[in-house]
Amino acid sequence: MNPTNPTQDAALLKIGEFAKFAETNLRTLRYYEELGLLHPAARSPGGFRFYRRTDANRLAMIRDLQSLGLQLERIRELMATREASDDRGRFFDRVRAALKEQDRLLEERAEALAAQRSRIAEALTKVHACEACEHTPNVLNNFCEPCRLTGDPLPGTVSALY
Repeated sequence: MNPTNPTQDAALLKIGEFAKFAETNLRTLRYYEELGLLHPAARSPGGFRFYRRTDANRLAMIRDLQSLGLQLERIRELMATREASDDRGRFFDRVRAALKEQDRLLEERAEALAAQRSRIAEALTKVHACEACEHTPNVLNNFCEPCRLTGDPLPGTVSALY
């Protein structure tokens, strides 16, 4: 990288090129920089931002953590692995901690999705049983709550659709 003139470094992308490459927009990149989540690899003498293609990996992790429900401030804390430290052991401890936290969040999400799938399977079983019933729910009646065949309340996912 040419620190005096980053525009001569073919490995760097101008902010607009990087935004397209990373499938985001300039506003997001500038906002993430303001929050300390993502920093350009270099700046031109005129202040233009330049990024490495690998910076897209950091952006992808930010998106992944957001999809797991984390607020940007917490994401910044987790991703603060690059903060200055002369202690290599401490650096790798921070990297490990960030990855373990992401893994824990993914496990929680997987459990929640498994529970949702279980509710959907229960609902599909109920819908199959409903096909034998003569009642048809509509907006003007509530024939099916509770179920006319069993007297039981409907599974929530079926009730929401009936």
